[in-house]
Amino acid sequence: QVQLAETGGGLVQTGDSLRLSCAASGLTFTNYNMGWYRQAPGKERAFAATITWSGGGTSYDESVKGRFTISRDNAKNTAYLQMNSLRPEDTAIYYCNVRRWFGPADYWGQGTQVTVSS
Repeated sequence: QVQLAETGGGLVQTGDSLRLSCAASGLTFTNYNMGWYRQAPGKERAFAATITWSGGGTSYDESVKGRFTISRDNAKNTAYLQMNSLRPEDTAIYYCNVRRWFGPADYWGQGTQVTVSS
């Protein structure tokens, strides 16, 4: 059974930093690209960042580029999202996603709340 557990969310002030973690179990971690998505209040879930199975490629939404960094540690089956210079508009539930790079398999975590106060 695949499980994704996000941790690291919380309440911070504008300009602060947070690091989210996504620990995966029940799968072969290197078979999956990983991504972070977020859902702000009253909005649809949106892409934030993604990283390839090897960690060799990353992609970011324009709204987080230069402030957020996605990474992964394949030895620990864990992905990270380092978030710097946080803004109130970054307030959202952040979800971890894994997507198998060679076939249709897609899993989501339960989400972690990030709230940035002004």
